[in-house]
Amino acid sequence: MITDERMSAFIDSLDTGNTPFLNIIESEAKRDGIPIIRAQTQSLLRLFLALVRPEAILEVGCATGFSALLMSEYAPEDCHITTIEKYEKRIPVARENFRRAGREDKITLLEGDAAEILRQLDGSYDMIFMDAAKGQYIHFLPDVRRLLAPGGILVSDNVLQDGDILESRFAVTRRNRTIHSRMREYLYELKHDPELETVILPVGDGVTVSVKKDGKRVPDDKYEE
Repeated sequence: MITDERMSAFIDSLDTGNTPFLNIIESEAKRDGIPIIRAQTQSLLRLFLALVRPEAILEVGCATGFSALLMSEYAPEDCHITTIEKYEKRIPVARENFRRAGREDKITLLEGDAAEILRQLDGSYDMIFMDAAKGQYIHFLPDVRRLLAPGGILVSDNVLQDGDILESRFAVTRRNRTIHSRMREYLYELKHDPELETVILPVGDGVTVSVKKDGKRVPDDKYEE
């Protein structure tokens, strides 16, 4: 738990929640032990969807489709979502959930390794949601940055590892040390990338929000008298 448990419970109690269908998908995922984005992260996504009003969204890490369906529900009607998933057992469940929601024409599911698929994608996306294997974020970043439209936002979930990101790599379990070091590298790159303006938020399991700068700069002589 990153924030105080009582405070998180209070914040969650004020949330207005999602549509009944999204609640069903969420409960089914929890029943089957499939992790989904936490309530505060859901609220954050809904806020960004209202602010940015994206026409094109890219999601890296679909699972059973809950977050894609949430974004599709709260995005503008003409928004199209492209989502990527490699875990074969979850792909048919996601496709069925998209069918049940009547969103098959709004969401495109690409099957396979995200690193390979990202390299093949072109065009640009107004919003990118990163919610895949945490140890791979740093490897996805070059293509994600390329695909993000100027002024677009990149939202990356689960970046604080339930607070373990603060610890020395020797204080985390051996099997998590690679993920730990790669996530630290990812956070450093986001904060020091000249093309991005990034904030790290202790929301859910940690979220970064990065805005891609448009490259414009105010001429120095504008402020000269």
